[in-house]
Amino acid sequence: MSQAEPERQQQPPAVSTPQPEVPPPISSGVPVASVGLWDALSIIVGIVVGTAIYKSPTLVFQNVAGPWQALGVWILGGLLSFCGALCYAELATTYPRNGGDYEYLTRAFGRPVGFLFGWAQLTTVLSGSIGAMAYAFADYGVKLWSLSAGFTAWLAVSAVLALTLVNLLGMSAGKSTQNILSGAKVLGLAGIVVAGLWAGNPAQGFSSSTGKPMGPGLGLAMVFVLYAFGGWNDIAFVAAEVRDQRRNLPRALLAGIAGITAIYFAVNLALLTVLGFDAVRTTYTPAADSLEKTLGVWGGRGISVLVMISALGAINGMILTGSRVYSTLGADYRLFSWMASWNRRSATPALAIVVQGAVAILLIVGVGTDSGRQAIDAALRGIGLSGLPWDQYFGGFETLVAGTAPVFWSFFLLTAISLFVLRIKDRGRTRPFSAPLFPLPPIVLCLTCSYMLYSSLDYGKWLALIGLVPLALGIPLYALSIPVRKSAGA
Repeated sequence: MSQAEPERQQQPPAVSTPQPEVPPPISSGVPVASVGLWDALSIIVGIVVGTAIYKSPTLVFQNVAGPWQALGVWILGGLLSFCGALCYAELATTYPRNGGDYEYLTRAFGRPVGFLFGWAQLTTVLSGSIGAMAYAFADYGVKLWSLSAGFTAWLAVSAVLALTLVNLLGMSAGKSTQNILSGAKVLGLAGIVVAGLWAGNPAQGFSSSTGKPMGPGLGLAMVFVLYAFGGWNDIAFVAAEVRDQRRNLPRALLAGIAGITAIYFAVNLALLTVLGFDAVRTTYTPAADSLEKTLGVWGGRGISVLVMISALGAINGMILTGSRVYSTLGADYRLFSWMASWNRRSATPALAIVVQGAVAILLIVGVGTDSGRQAIDAALRGIGLSGLPWDQYFGGFETLVAGTAPVFWSFFLLTAISLFVLRIKDRGRTRPFSAPLFPLPPIVLCLTCSYMLYSSLDYGKWLALIGLVPLALGIPLYALSIPVRKSAGA
């Protein structure tokens, strides 16, 4: 039985429910279970611990009342993410096919919703996140190597090209690269923590506050915290390639969230002890300021290298996992069947990896360069819309991320709801891992996603059209697509 096809029960339940059929991949190969527990943990940490931890502390501290509240919101973010991880652990072990959310949404709400999820990830959401991380790498690279600003876009393109080629070599190369990058970033962050706790002054860090019981924007602080936690669910995209899925997927998800929470808490504690609460609120480079204060000028250079490593780890993780969504989409629809092909030698969906890299590079050139932005604005004006506010929302790629956030959180919310739907729809199905205290974890996840959806719409306003327009274009594309086989549950 192919690993791309969900496991069937050996004994029929007393009350049987028709199981949705999942078409087999149209491919020259199938996913190989080669991802171990450490590999899965590295993927989660590599994707989540990107560049946000180097920027978010300032934005969080500006919206809380004091140092204890600042540390508390990071713990709360970890607890909310842990509830989400419990939900995904159940979904990923019950439906262990590559594609993650694509598979759950298709089963719960039908083919159109799953199709639009895959389409949105390819055209804007995931490809845009890859581009944003590539620009973060390039911005620091230009500064570190004293290059002119004109090199930024091409340095970003080079990062995507290089890691795309690495993943084309095979899962072994992709996961080994991920392990190295994740290990390096964790060691680097540990260095920040050790330096801070060794040279810092805890009394200084906890001696001041705003003097108010609640921060001026505690809800906004949670938005930045949850943004920093984003991406842990991507491990579900490669569920079929995880060894001993029933044990390792839940372990990776839950241990990954626990570890990331500990890292974030420790880093923020170190920033407090070195800089103090008031100083963290006023600097937009808290990690660099902290290391420069403890290690001098080399501390600033060290942060640049650490941010670049963190960005590369996030890029590699998203390339590795995201390509599996498009491969699974291709296995289900003849229009994209060419993306379903797996290279037998490298055990990778080679064409899906290439397409994802190409889309990310197009976005880098289109969104990240002046000529590209001008071309996009001209196209928008051609259909009666105004140009995009490229200088707002932190500019450039951050504008794209802000515009696609509502689509991201909408699908995340639907995945949370899908756990309720599938518990009813497939109530006779064996669940190797069941979310404890059900229905509390999915309720918490639904409330978290609803809040983030509201916040992203309130923040970006009409900028949400950046994500909604490509999503709408996917509707007629779905109408033209021919499923490989009619699904009984779709």
